[in-house]
Amino acid sequence: MALSINTTPTPASATGKMRERRRGFRAAALVPAAVGLALALTGCAQVDTTSPSTARKQAAQGAQGSPAAFGDVDCRKAKCIALTFDAGPSENSPKLLDILKEKKVHATFFLLGKRHIEKYPQLVKRMSAEGHEVASHTWDHKILTDISDDQVRDELERPNDAIERLTGRKPTLMRPPQGRTDANIHKICKELGLAEVLWSVTAKDYATNDSALIEKRVLEQADRDGIILLHDIYPGTVPAVPGIIDALKERGYHFVTVPQLLAPGKAEPGKVYRP
Repeated sequence: MALSINTTPTPASATGKMRERRRGFRAAALVPAAVGLALALTGCAQVDTTSPSTARKQAAQGAQGSPAAFGDVDCRKAKCIALTFDAGPSENSPKLLDILKEKKVHATFFLLGKRHIEKYPQLVKRMSAEGHEVASHTWDHKILTDISDDQVRDELERPNDAIERLTGRKPTLMRPPQGRTDANIHKICKELGLAEVLWSVTAKDYATNDSALIEKRVLEQADRDGIILLHDIYPGTVPAVPGIIDALKERGYHFVTVPQLLAPGKAEPGKVYRP
């Protein structure tokens, strides 16, 4: 059975208007977002997801976690939120990294391989060097539940290998395109040492260039242990990031990477994490 979050149109059904607006990029790389929080479940068995708070509680009793895992904040005590970006790197990533550095915020980047990691290897290195979590959004944004097992493995192994060559660390996290996953994908991810990460906040930034609207949508949905989904490939997104960070800091939020959000728990291969 498949776990599917309401999504944007698949690349094959993207409108001509969107193609024109995003001219120069292939639609498969540019429409990776899933929208909303409603889950459409098919079949008779329920797909289990694990919340950050549950991951923390399930950690070994009394475990303190390493300083590297916690970073600057212990999310068992503090109000934490994770900022994540899909489908990069892109030409907008340097400005985003400058903002994150200035604001002293670490994010989690779910990167695409083809036309992205391939095109911007130095940005992948910079993300890792500056303390961000570098993870996978597959190689070519294929919908994993629609392809063969061999194709799924290729979609997951190729970006992992590329990221490891560039950063020295193989990713342990991945985000399935459009949030579409099922028990078979979980099994393959477990074989490959990957946990799946979904989200709780979406700005639908693939559908608007209005930075003020993107900021408003994020702030309306933000909650403790939230995972924010954004895309630095779209022109309206990066300009919205400073306002998002400043407003949430004023509300008492601490920005962390996904691994820090789960600490002292650790993302387990084959599991799906969602607030």
